[in-house]
Amino acid sequence: MQNTDNTTVEELINRSNRLGADKRNTNFAGGNTSAKGTEKDPVTGQDVQLLWVKGSGGDLGTLKAENLAVLRLDRLQALKDVYPGVEREDEMVAAFDYCLHGKGGAAPSIDTAMHGLVDAAHVDHLHPDSGIAIAAAVDGEALTSKVFGDKVVWVPWRRPGFQLGLDIAAIKEANPQAIGTILGGHGITAWGATSEEAEANSMWIIEQAENYIKANGKSQPFGPALPGYAALPEAERKAKAAALAPVIRGLASTDKPQLGHYSDDAVVLDFLAATGHPRLAALGTSCPDHFLRTKVKPLVLDLPADATIEESTNRLKELHAAYREDYQAYYDRHADENSPALRGADPAIVLVPGVGMFSFGKDKQTARVAGEFYINAINVMRGAEAISSYAPIEESEKFRIEYWALEEAKLARMPKPKSHATRIALVTGAASGIGKAIATRLASDGACVVIADLNLENAQKVAEELGGSDVAIGVQADVTDEAQIAAAIQEAVLAFGGLDLVVNNAGLSISKPLLETTEKDWDLQHNVMAKGSFLVSKAAAKVMIDQGLGGDIIYISSKNSVFAGPNNIAYSATKADQAHQVRLLAAELGDHGIRVNGINPDGVVRGSGIFAGGWGAKRAAVYGVDEQELGKYYAQRTLLKREVLPEHVANAASVLTSNELSHTTGLHIPVDAGVAAAFLR
Repeated sequence: MQNTDNTTVEELINRSNRLGADKRNTNFAGGNTSAKGTEKDPVTGQDVQLLWVKGSGGDLGTLKAENLAVLRLDRLQALKDVYPGVEREDEMVAAFDYCLHGKGGAAPSIDTAMHGLVDAAHVDHLHPDSGIAIAAAVDGEALTSKVFGDKVVWVPWRRPGFQLGLDIAAIKEANPQAIGTILGGHGITAWGATSEEAEANSMWIIEQAENYIKANGKSQPFGPALPGYAALPEAERKAKAAALAPVIRGLASTDKPQLGHYSDDAVVLDFLAATGHPRLAALGTSCPDHFLRTKVKPLVLDLPADATIEESTNRLKELHAAYREDYQAYYDRHADENSPALRGADPAIVLVPGVGMFSFGKDKQTARVAGEFYINAINVMRGAEAISSYAPIEESEKFRIEYWALEEAKLARMPKPKSHATRIALVTGAASGIGKAIATRLASDGACVVIADLNLENAQKVAEELGGSDVAIGVQADVTDEAQIAAAIQEAVLAFGGLDLVVNNAGLSISKPLLETTEKDWDLQHNVMAKGSFLVSKAAAKVMIDQGLGGDIIYISSKNSVFAGPNNIAYSATKADQAHQVRLLAAELGDHGIRVNGINPDGVVRGSGIFAGGWGAKRAAVYGVDEQELGKYYAQRTLLKREVLPEHVANAASVLTSNELSHTTGLHIPVDAGVAAAFLR
């Protein structure tokens, strides 16, 4: 049971949020904080000592009361009496469940013992760059004494768990003057009698380490500049990144599809421009929180910044094959009969000199955070090399963490991916109507979505509604302009790593009889829909082919592509053009695993941008009905007598691009409630 009015909990949340707001202190979802206090037992009415500690998977910067695990302190500390020893310490994680108070809150993490066993009311365990720099230095123990005196005590590397908690508790008891520890190869732990004191002690350790490195560090910790490896100018850098991103994402998705994140942060570019980067990158990361997300080391392109796209692509493919062999060998060196199966041999981090970093994960947030962690790792290397030599934990220990049975169990508890997870979609005309409905549906299916529209402000508004930049981005795109299409796709590729799914939805209609239809009317509709779909499909297909992951192209055509209605020559003709593009591209792109299908809606009045733009009034006049009744009129002329809404078209787009129709291409699906005259023959 958890009382969110408890001032102890309130202070813990506020402290955690402050510490987690600065990535120099700890990474996203990294580190943990705790507080001990008293509450009434709801059964006995007696005071009970409790431990509130950040639960498994929580993030300090956004921590809320419901993210805390709540445990009986007496029961947690009594586990010392049944502890079976370091060889069986993993069993203690399951024992935490028997210490929970009431409903217990969040699931206790592996670090719970550290907080419960240390004799202090408030404890912080963090992964600051400056602290890990000392923790990962070859002479970290001597540096700890030199930097902090006897206020901070060195703890040799030990995998997180019950024994580490016992070790830190013993150190605190033996060193009453100490305010915290440096955990070899890992991070820091600090404590205090009050929440304010614990936070102050944590910050003192972090800032003391920062100041020591700044005052005593070498000016070029990564070595002198490497000729030809400096950062390219921004426009050239991003253009090269966009050209390479689909290739790199395809390689990183060899075992399973991944989403990507691109960063040209100065920390990354400066690291890659120095002579020491190949040696340091090969050593890999040290902090367990780092390499669980970045893998033990990155793939680094060993070509200068001005290497051509073709040269870079060919070399990346060679390096990727070597990386996979090396990772398999790493697994084989350390795995035993109890080890979880190999999870995949592709890199999570790919570094390209002069261009930046590509990071990958099961979703956009995971990919982005992996990149943030590698930036932290670079900062750690810089600090360690500035005052000593970087010496991460042994490879065998990294394997024990990466292929930990507890980590495997944590992964097994993850929810099943949604139907479109890891897929990247671009929808044109997506700021309203059918396009918005499709974008919304694809996002709810787990896809990352690029909202492309003439109106940038509206596109960005829709993207924000869908969940922000980890789910969707808004871009401006006039589909009649090849340069704008290229720019929109570049934004998509740099935001999410590539492109898997395109919906050609942008359109308009001018309802006029033949003799009143002008050349301008004809050209406008053909430029937007026929030409626009062609240009978007062409640009998207290039990305999909480079990725080698297949893909989907959807055309929002119309019932009018096969039905000859009155006073509609330009619109119906261009829709027929789009419909045949589906067949042509399905035949051409099948060799690349790219499916091309169409949807033929009819009578989508409510929520439709086309109808709101005057088309509805003109069609109502043609049929002699009030515009407000047009949807009902269309419904009554169908076989099912049902009105068609944008969401119904979105349903079709979802199904067509799911694995349920993985063997379907060149198909047009009517979404018209049944119009016999538009049956496909």
